Amino acid sequence: MKLKIISSLLFLLLPFLSSAVAKSDLTKESFDAINLESPGLGKVKSLVVSKKYDAAAKALLKYYQQRSDIKHPDYNKEDRASYAGKKLPAGVQEKADKALDHKFFVHKGYGFIDYGKDINWQYWPIKDNEIRWQLHRTYWWEPLGLAYWSSGDEKYAAEWVFEYLDWIKKNPLGLSKENDRFAWRPLEVATRIQDQTGMFNMFISSPHFTADFLMAFLNNYQKHANYILNNYSEKGNHLLFEAQRMIYAGAFFPELKGAATWRKSGIEILNEEIKKQIYPDGLQIELSPNYHVAGINIFLKAYRMAQLANMADEFPASYKKTIEEMIVATGNFSFPDYTFPMFSDAKLETKSSMIKNYKEWAKVFPDNKLIEYYATDGKKGQAPNFLSKALKDGGFYTFRNSWKDTATVMVLKASPPAFWHSQPDNGTFDLWVKGRNFMPDAGAYVYGGDAEIMKLRNWYRQTKVHKTLTLDNQDMDTCDAKLMIWKTTPKADILVYSNPSYKNLNHVRTVLFLENKYFVIFDQANGDATGNVGVHFQLVEGDAIYNKAKNSVQTNFKDGNNLLVRNFDVNTAKFTEEEGKVSYGYREELKRPAFVFEKQKTDAKAVNFTTVLYPFNGKNAPEINLIEGKTNNPQKGIIDMIITIDGKQHTIKQNF
Repeated sequence: MKLKIISSLLFLLLPFLSSAVAKSDLTKESFDAINLESPGLGKVKSLVVSKKYDAAAKALLKYYQQRSDIKHPDYNKEDRASYAGKKLPAGVQEKADKALDHKFFVHKGYGFIDYGKDINWQYWPIKDNEIRWQLHRTYWWEPLGLAYWSSGDEKYAAEWVFEYLDWIKKNPLGLSKENDRFAWRPLEVATRIQDQTGMFNMFISSPHFTADFLMAFLNNYQKHANYILNNYSEKGNHLLFEAQRMIYAGAFFPELKGAATWRKSGIEILNEEIKKQIYPDGLQIELSPNYHVAGINIFLKAYRMAQLANMADEFPASYKKTIEEMIVATGNFSFPDYTFPMFSDAKLETKSSMIKNYKEWAKVFPDNKLIEYYATDGKKGQAPNFLSKALKDGGFYTFRNSWKDTATVMVLKASPPAFWHSQPDNGTFDLWVKGRNFMPDAGAYVYGGDAEIMKLRNWYRQTKVHKTLTLDNQDMDTCDAKLMIWKTTPKADILVYSNPSYKNLNHVRTVLFLENKYFVIFDQANGDATGNVGVHFQLVEGDAIYNKAKNSVQTNFKDGNNLLVRNFDVNTAKFTEEEGKVSYGYREELKRPAFVFEKQKTDAKAVNFTTVLYPFNGKNAPEINLIEGKTNNPQKGIIDMIITIDGKQHTIKQNF
């Protein structure tokens, strides 16, 4: 009982304690960040001129508490009533409650980490860079705000104010080169710039949000935005994030002196980068499906914030058109369950998350029937008017027989050079049949850190853990695929591309989608290089039946939805099981079947492999054989072969 009374007294005193912590001797310089000529700040200006700085800060706080003309895309002061008394999702509430004890949910791969009563912002329990970087994104502050709105309990506001000031105190720019690397990396600074606009609206009405705290907040915010202005990332999605969030800064705080410059900077960068970073086919240049979707949301968030600031006309019509093309591209490389391949550090996406995205996108493009189709799970709108389709600039090739859940879909990556997130994996693919991804990409597992962490990351980046060709099991030297043939017909679809995978070794892969049902893959390694050449395959986690006498592997799912992989080089290719793993999320991994067919290349003569991927129903895979005709030359699009499936011959003669 005594403890409860003491605790209650402490919370009554917290507004004054917070004020004491935030208190600084306000001077004229304290208002240097503020454009006192801004509409509505006449009283503030008068008090500053009269050197009544405490009163001026209080007047500025009142102005922000009453400000209603600036809207936020997610959290506005009037939204608080809709949260009051409502129970938050368990995970959100837990993050808020544990944050009170400084147990922060920094990264879902590691759960809650205790940073101590006296917060140690430099604590690094596992040398994964993401832990340090994401700590400084303070993702648990939003749950604190939601818990405050939901419960009305001032302890959440008090904690946020405390942590905010503690962060400023303990992470000054220039504290150390190492700390700057994490706390002041532009991406983290930009994340705080965006997210703290929401926090501002969530806590502005709290008695803990004092006038002194307001001045500390605004001066810190101005410092952040000006830092980005002079330290933008060179390229890639980081630059996009930073530019988009500078628009947030300038639009949400037009009263700050740098606001117009920040907005202009962000808009100019995005207008320029959308031309540089998006291929004509709509793919983002990092060639990672997750970052592609993130790119769509970056461009749209910036546009939406500019709309709220009445500055949308700063974006040309081509800006919106490109975003629309990015969304259409997303639909192309997605499976009917809304997931997509985990190429290039992507993670497994969820249907609910993607439908949420499409619903937001549909607000901007209400007349696009394809987007409406995805946003409504096919209940409205119209399915795309294409099936198999090539995104030739970015190098994503999709074979498809339907948009329904019963579809067969292969998405193959044969791309130009990309960036850090891209992996040495040209030729890899996912094969999705009737709701099951039989051949998911390996994923990423972790991003970066010390030697131990990088060893974990690099395992998943290996060429040999992707469905493509290797020389001596080494990683590809070059990913720069050149399209040779892409053609779709009622009877068959064909893709032929070449990739200079290794010095003096070129990989030419031909993929045939036959009868809208199964695939035949021809792989050729040509060039002067010699060594062990292998084509690798990996299956979804689960039981697999190996038949080494026939160079075949089949899945063994009880629901009858299964896949046969058969290599036809029985007498010349060595069949070996390999270590197989897949990571659907950060620090998550599962074992899975993996195998390779290998041949020795001893001279300049080309080495060839022929493999069939045959989806089937039931427990027993069909007996499949293939005989190549004399004129068969798949690398040139000349197909001459007989495929026998359970004794029934299928003669395939076609010149693409």
